[in-house]
Amino acid sequence: MITRFAPSPTGHLHLGHALAAAAAHETARAIGGHMLLRMEDIDTSRVREEYYGAIEEDLHWLGITWQGTPWRQLDRMAAYQEALNQLQEIDLIYPCFCTRKEIQAMTSAPQQGDETEALLYPGTCRELSAAEREKNMLIRPGFAWRLHAHKAAAMIGDASFDDLRYGSTRIDANLLGDVVLARKDIGVAYHLAVVIDDAVQNVTHVTRGEDLLSSTHVHCLLQHLLGLVRPLYLHHELVCDHQGKRLAKRHDALSLRSMRAAGVSADEIMGRLRPLLLRNLAAIL
Repeated sequence: MITRFAPSPTGHLHLGHALAAAAAHETARAIGGHMLLRMEDIDTSRVREEYYGAIEEDLHWLGITWQGTPWRQLDRMAAYQEALNQLQEIDLIYPCFCTRKEIQAMTSAPQQGDETEALLYPGTCRELSAAEREKNMLIRPGFAWRLHAHKAAAMIGDASFDDLRYGSTRIDANLLGDVVLARKDIGVAYHLAVVIDDAVQNVTHVTRGEDLLSSTHVHCLLQHLLGLVRPLYLHHELVCDHQGKRLAKRHDALSLRSMRAAGVSADEIMGRLRPLLLRNLAAIL
C-alpha cells in the first residue's frame, strides 16, 4: 500500500491538513505500507519557499513520517505537457480565451467541491470553429486548455470508481463541466498534475477530504483517457470550525504553528483527530 499527502506550500498547515496527513500515514502503517510527501506547488503566485520547510517541520512534530524525498510538482512540468499532448492528439481538449471576469458575467452557478474552479464553465470557446481558434491563438497567446467533458464521457462510456466510504460511484464526466487542465500562467492545472503524479508514484490508496469527492469524477475520467491505473479512494470527513465550515488557510488561529505556540501539544492534536482517524481505518480494514 502506498498513500500520499500532497499539501500546497502556500501557507501553514492547519488541523484539516493534520487530519489528511494522519489519515494517509495511519492508513499505510495499518497495512504495512508507506506514505509519500508531495508538494503541490504549481501555483507559483502563492507559493513561498519558507512553507516547504515549515510543512515538513510540522509533520515531524506530529510524528508523521514519509518515504523518500518529497516531490515538487514544479520539477514535473515536462510530464504534464506530455499528458496534455496525448489529450490534444485525440481531440479532447480545446483552447479557452475567456477571462475569469468574462466567465463570471456569463454564469453565476458555482461549482461543487473543488476550489480550483470557481464557476461551471458554459462552454463558450468549445463552440469556436478551427479558424476562429487559430486566429485567437495568434492574437491572444495567453489561453488555457479545457477538457471537452461531453466528448470524453462518450469515449469512456459507463464507468465507475470505488471509494472505501461511499462505495462504487458512477463517473459523471459533466459534473464539473469543461475543467481547466492547463492554466494560462503556469501551463498545467491541479486536475491533470495530481492524476499524473499519483500514477507515476504508484499510489494505491488516495485518502483525502470529502470536499474533493466531486473532483474524483474528473480524475478517474482522465485515468481512463490516459490509460493509467486507478487507485482506491477514501474521502474522509473534514475538520470544521465552530460554525461547521471546513478549515482553510485563512483560519490562522487553528494553524498547527499557532496552536503549538499557544502550548498545545502534538499528542493533544492527535487525540482530537483520533475519532475521525479510527473511522477512516475502519473503512480500510
